Amino acid sequence: MDTSVQQEPRLSTGNEPKGAATAAESAALAAGGIAALLAGVCCVVPFVLVSAGLGGAWLANLQAFAPYRLLFIGVAVVSLGAAAWRIYRSTATCKPGEICPVSRVKRRYRIGFWSIAAILLIMVAFPYAAPLFI
Repeated sequence: MDTSVQQEPRLSTGNEPKGAATAAESAALAAGGIAALLAGVCCVVPFVLVSAGLGGAWLANLQAFAPYRLLFIGVAVVSLGAAAWRIYRSTATCKPGEICPVSRVKRRYRIGFWSIAAILLIMVAFPYAAPLFI
């Protein structure tokens, strides 16, 4: 005898509770973070690897990412813009029966957002500041 409960697929009505942290915020932050890291793979990663004592002729292959640097920066800025809009937009007052945003979760998203924004700033500014370190 099968005792499992079968649930019917749930259709979206457009009236789902709003204000809760969603996967879209995480996806936008993840996309921004990955694009920010890829924006510096041609310039920052070789410097960090050589500073850590890892080097070789293979590091020159990372220069192949240089033509795509502006694309990665653009994707990172657009993703962080979407994440900022979702994180910092004003939320409506919670009504009974709705899911309200938890301040701890929003705080974590904001910390993640500003951390990724700092990484992007470092990746964008490093090629211009690198001559100061050499």
